[in-house]
Amino acid sequence: MRVGIAAGYWGSGPPRNVERMLAEAEALGVDSFWTAETYGSDALTPLAWWGAQTSRIKLGTSVCQMSARTPTALAMAAQTLDHLSGGRVIIGIGASGPQVVEGWYGQPYPRPLERTREYIEIMRQVWAREEPVTYSGRHYQLPLQGGSGLGKPLKSIVHPLRDDVPVYMGAEGPKNVALAAEIADGWTPLWFSPKSDEFYRTALAEGFSREGARRTADDFEVANVCWLLENDDVEKAAARLKPTVALYAGGMGAKGANFHNDVFARMGWGEVCAEIQELYLSGRPELAAQAVPTEMVEDVALVGPADKIIEEIETKWKSTCLTTLILGGWPKPENRARILEAVQS
Repeated sequence: MRVGIAAGYWGSGPPRNVERMLAEAEALGVDSFWTAETYGSDALTPLAWWGAQTSRIKLGTSVCQMSARTPTALAMAAQTLDHLSGGRVIIGIGASGPQVVEGWYGQPYPRPLERTREYIEIMRQVWAREEPVTYSGRHYQLPLQGGSGLGKPLKSIVHPLRDDVPVYMGAEGPKNVALAAEIADGWTPLWFSPKSDEFYRTALAEGFSREGARRTADDFEVANVCWLLENDDVEKAAARLKPTVALYAGGMGAKGANFHNDVFARMGWGEVCAEIQELYLSGRPELAAQAVPTEMVEDVALVGPADKIIEEIETKWKSTCLTTLILGGWPKPENRARILEAVQS
């Protein structure tokens, strides 16, 4: 298993000490560095800014919101950054949910799987640069249908450094995970738990079995952000993540339209998730966080003393379908080498 690190998306401002963490990570042989976006900081600017200070580590987005950019715009950004980094870019994309897509980006959300397929097909046309890009889909048309009538097919001026930049899909539900296995180069889960490994392996196998599938289980990547919070007191470590779990399970979306809630429910936390959601949506996020059991945090994150974290990596996480464990937290200096070795050995 490879190891990555994540700087995530920002809270009220940029995270501190990313430059130092990234320099240490590259020196220690960490494989990849990842940024993200929701409706605040974007994923590409921090990746380019911090990535410019590196020479080897892969640079990934986990994820870029599809609704934030047209397929050609993201393809342009990807090939630009790929040139500047010497071919180190991984473009992770995601459909997000209707609250963000329609509320923040002002774009329609319906039929996200179909939209994802069209999006990736257009990006790959741009990078292949075999002919001017044309596309006639339900969601995207190039040239635009019903416009001025003056649009014309165009070919990228830039010759991509790589004609096939790796594309990973952010996905949580079984249909979307299967789609990732069918058409993408990798999958980036959210709130992955080792106890759900068989469920996801089944969904991936469905995608690999489809006619024309791009990859097989042997050359498909699964890169998951796993929060890492060290503290000799497990409860104190878990408490730091409970507000975030409550936000996703309770506040990210409406009742019946919260995909993160569904993920935790599949782990067996359905009744707890219903309580968390009720508290969060009624304007009581602090109580929602208090309703998150420590065991629920432990299902999806590495929390507690270093010895416990290392044991769980070796006995739970390394036997899953994951190929890269992206640490959402930088281990303490005195434990760093041991924790990284536990993932990589």
